[in-house]
Amino acid sequence: MSSVENVKLTSLSSKGGCGCKIGPGELSQVLSNLPPAELNPNLLVGIDTSDDAGVYKLNDELALVQTVDFFTPIVDDPYSFGQVAAANAISDIYAMGGKPLTVLNIVAFPIKKLDKQVLADILRGAADKVKEAGATLVGGHSIDDNEPKFGLAVTGLIHPNKVRTNAGAKPGDKLILTKPIGVGILTTSIKKDQLNADEVAQVTKVMATLNKTAAETMEPYDVHACTDVTGFGLLGHALEMARGGQVGVRIAQPNVPLLPRVRELAEAGFVPGGTKNNYAHLEGAVTFPADLDQLDQWILCDAVTSGGLLIAVEAAQADKLLSELRAAGVDAHEIGDITSEHPGHIVVTK
Repeated sequence: MSSVENVKLTSLSSKGGCGCKIGPGELSQVLSNLPPAELNPNLLVGIDTSDDAGVYKLNDELALVQTVDFFTPIVDDPYSFGQVAAANAISDIYAMGGKPLTVLNIVAFPIKKLDKQVLADILRGAADKVKEAGATLVGGHSIDDNEPKFGLAVTGLIHPNKVRTNAGAKPGDKLILTKPIGVGILTTSIKKDQLNADEVAQVTKVMATLNKTAAETMEPYDVHACTDVTGFGLLGHALEMARGGQVGVRIAQPNVPLLPRVRELAEAGFVPGGTKNNYAHLEGAVTFPADLDQLDQWILCDAVTSGGLLIAVEAAQADKLLSELRAAGVDAHEIGDITSEHPGHIVVTK
């Protein structure tokens, strides 16, 4: 834990403590203004499918996987914030099937407002998580800013023929999720002092857990698509999978694992703006059951930080993969499947 006491980092964030991304609708509008990228046969994965990371082929045996992610504090303990931010950024490499190699710290910090030890603890938390991932810190960049922000740029390695994109799902695949959702609602509740110390520790542990074990466990299986569930929520990232592969997605709402008290806190009004923006963006792309109320619909769209992997695996291998994930300590659940019906669309069932 941090050596600096009583630092309420989430109170310094204008984002309400959820660390939300720019919404997918706004982001797609911005990206549409970019000039068309020059065709490069070595660029195996670019921005066209909204994937988790870019992949650039170096030779027939080796490709680079590159990603960057940073955000404002979503927990108050500096060391824990560093761990969560690092796990979140590194997750993109695991989602692509790669192995993290090097990282660069990205720091914005109010150096005249907060004790320097706060920043030291953030960096220490990140460094410990980077070490756990087997990667190497090679540097970084910092600026003086009114709001603290932290994250990593991460480079990984992968074989060019073993890239797991979000666009390869096939009809019949089963969908496995490796962490519970509801993080956005709980981290918003942290800012409003609605969680006790044990509850804060539990959601922090979920966010700080690397997807390393899940990625290594799925490696020998016929995984046709994979993505990590982060700011756009479970349904937002599932929609990217549906559109990328031109397939339909079915999600069984009762099978989706939730963190404790998520529904209760949603009822109390602690649903972050990012979650509601995700829901609005999905209008027309998701069919919900008529009797699924608004709160349960929002929860499925909840803006997640450092969520689990959403894995589309060959149906005949799903039970074995699920069993191996659980045996390895991963809180994995089968939550749906891929269909040839309604391509580019999600159907939620009860």
